[in-house]
Amino acid sequence: MSTTRKHTALPKAQILIEALPWLTRHHGRTVVIKFGGNAMVDEDLKAAFAQDVVFLRHAGLKPVVVHGGGPQISRALDRHGIVSEFKAGLRVTTEDAMDVVRMVLAGQVQRELVGLLNRHGPFAVGLTGEDAHTLTATKHRPEIDGEPVDIGRVGEITEIDTGAIEALLADGRIPVVSSIARSQDDGDTGHVYNVNADTAAAALAAALGAETLMVLTDVEGLYEDWPNSDEVISRLTASQLEKLLPDLSSGMVPKMEGCLHAVRNGVTTARVIDGRVQHSILLEIFTDEGIGTMVVPDEQGES
Repeated sequence: MSTTRKHTALPKAQILIEALPWLTRHHGRTVVIKFGGNAMVDEDLKAAFAQDVVFLRHAGLKPVVVHGGGPQISRALDRHGIVSEFKAGLRVTTEDAMDVVRMVLAGQVQRELVGLLNRHGPFAVGLTGEDAHTLTATKHRPEIDGEPVDIGRVGEITEIDTGAIEALLADGRIPVVSSIARSQDDGDTGHVYNVNADTAAAALAAALGAETLMVLTDVEGLYEDWPNSDEVISRLTASQLEKLLPDLSSGMVPKMEGCLHAVRNGVTTARVIDGRVQHSILLEIFTDEGIGTMVVPDEQGES
């Protein structure tokens, strides 16, 4: 082998060796990834995301993808002449809007994601929370100024049945789950609810006993003192996060509440990572550096 080839090959080998302890640690473990933000609309980022998820599957992990579709839903509602309205950081979802939400999530966003993953092999299978009673919800009434408000067909998860997802994982598949839930009430004529995808991913991670929850965002992580500083907190415990929650921006609250729920319910680590960075998932899982913010249970962080 020429000297030049030796030198160009060596860094590649070092990168692979650096991944070894992480490959060993995560082998056979479930990782739930919430797909959203810029990674969802940029073609190159979408392709890199699909490569990362398939890489995890080939590396012996069991990835589960959960997605929403805010930008796509807003565009579709515009086309149907339905005004997008938000209260308490959540989309007001009328009966008409719910039909569009369901169509966009299950018929457009999920199909595209399944297609991207399946360019690499027969891996991805799409389902919504309605399938096999995966997600069950009841009507969510958030409080504004101490008063509960009606925001339509927005659901709060009450039950999770992981049977279908576990069967797919056992078969070597990659489940891709749209954040729509069935109604808990059999007499409910609307049948389905729109569920916040961050919340759904966290609840599924806990129910599956996942090793890791990863939430893709459009920021580098949780900032120490935003907007005065862009220093990212790289690691914090559940209790430390709980103290910070009241001061977080509204978009970050469901993500960080999801991370808190996950680590308080058996998930080993929850991470918020920058989905604008290509291959951010691989960087976070398989390198010593890591990127973004990692939340750990109290015992682990304080031992």
